Amino acid sequence: MKVNLKRVNQAFHYEAVNEDKIKVNIDANPAIGGEGKGSRPMELILMGLGGCASIDLGLILKKQRQELMDYQIEITATRDETPAKAFKTIHLHFILTGNLAPEKVEKAIELALTKYCSVALSLSKEIEITTSFKIK
Repeated sequence: MKVNLKRVNQAFHYEAVNEDKIKVNIDANPAIGGEGKGSRPMELILMGLGGCASIDLGLILKKQRQELMDYQIEITATRDETPAKAFKTIHLHFILTGNLAPEKVEKAIELALTKYCSVALSLSKEIEITTSFKIK
């Protein structure tokens, strides 16, 4: 796996490109000179966690023969007061649509985040990751 990052301007706008030439714009918080031209690095971590959990959850529910028609995740986080402002807590609220057994969804979410999601497993063990879900 390889990603290249290049500076786009004299502020804090960067462009990251993966091996498949897919681009992601990154920028800093406007409070420190960012210009709103990309996602902030800490937002990208939350997006990566949500994406990783989504892929694994979808695969697990498919193996469980659950009929998942659609879903989304609302991700919220709190940060600590250290200069780095690392994540303290992350909460993922899954909103699922389909013919789904709640006990299977709960188990699938647990497996996704504790066994299969490489992003979740790469985060500090000091970050409290919690989940909830709703089935429509």
